Amino acid sequence: MEPLFFPDNPTFWYETLRMFGHITYGGGDFAETAATARRITAGDYDSWHDEWLATADRVADEARTALADGHPVSARDAFLRASNYYRSAEFFLHGNPADPRINHAYDAQVACFRQAAALFTPAIEPLQIPYENTTLPGYFYRADDSGAPRPTVIMFNGFDGSAEEMHFAGAAAAVERGYNVLSFDGPGQPGTRHHQGLIFRPDWEKVVGPVLDHALTLPEVDPERIALLGNSMGGVLAPRAAAFDHRIAALIAVDGVYDLGTMVTSAVPGDRAEAERRLRAAHDPELDAALEAAMATNPMQRWAMENGMYVMGTDTPRAFGAAFLDYNLRDGIAEKITCPTLVCAAADDGFFKGQPELLHAHLTCPKTLLEFTAADAADAHCHAGAQRLAYARIYNWLDDTMGRR
Repeated sequence: MEPLFFPDNPTFWYETLRMFGHITYGGGDFAETAATARRITAGDYDSWHDEWLATADRVADEARTALADGHPVSARDAFLRASNYYRSAEFFLHGNPADPRINHAYDAQVACFRQAAALFTPAIEPLQIPYENTTLPGYFYRADDSGAPRPTVIMFNGFDGSAEEMHFAGAAAAVERGYNVLSFDGPGQPGTRHHQGLIFRPDWEKVVGPVLDHALTLPEVDPERIALLGNSMGGVLAPRAAAFDHRIAALIAVDGVYDLGTMVTSAVPGDRAEAERRLRAAHDPELDAALEAAMATNPMQRWAMENGMYVMGTDTPRAFGAAFLDYNLRDGIAEKITCPTLVCAAADDGFFKGQPELLHAHLTCPKTLLEFTAADAADAHCHAGAQRLAYARIYNWLDDTMGRR
């Protein structure tokens, strides 16, 4: 859709649209979001932080007052909104990992979400999932308090989103339909990157495996009906996990990704092999200069490179690009997936356009390509701004796949 704010800055507009989309499941209010966006100077990361933080602080104060005065529903709703506003506040700051504003806003996001979580019925339960020599943070949503085993959706975010954000991007919608949900942050995602220093890894089956192990200890989880949903960059990570762990009964990629390497190699002169060689080379001053120039002139490139270096643990844009090469389903990996798979595709995806179709073409399992268009007002990356429509179609597919009509 045409930008309502920041017409000359697609990155700021997309993040605003993302916030508008989360309104439908309680992650914001229209006037609060619009008023905050109007105060922000386009392209100014400090302005973005300051205005979202101010809105978050004000709404969090409302929540605390409501709770103290004995109004738990009002408190829950305000804590949810404040959590999402704090998430947005630190979004553009990762170019300087030592910036104290990052952890301040992130910690406030988690604190507000957990206060809201305790006010749901049943309460949303914070988890610490055993993983290697540490734990992964997550949440378990029970569809009801019966204790009966139910189909469960395990879900996670992508390149820049948190487990808390997944409440608005799939979790609440699943619970409405009678599914349990287990959401979590894996390595490189906010819950592990900010405080534990964990960075992304391409062999995501080594992440999902321990999460599945933990899920199967929960009596409410039906072991025969576990779905896996990956959001954004999760659209390559979830299929990667499903290729190697066949305990997954259904797979959902929102949106599908076959090869993240094409995002960086397409910007490098020469064929794919030459682009990969240059990205992985010990020295390439010419390419380094070209990437720095792209960051200086393209707002989307600047944010992607800065966040990418942060979550991949690299020191240069080129090293980040080299790391991205390993995130793919090539060489027969996609073909190893055996469970029914839903691949979502957005007609105007600013990040992964064309990738869902590539993934779908390589799948040999039962598969469905679900396309969203401008006519649906759902053509943006991950269908931002159209969550009700998108998750209705996604969970209709899952209902049919799980035999839950």
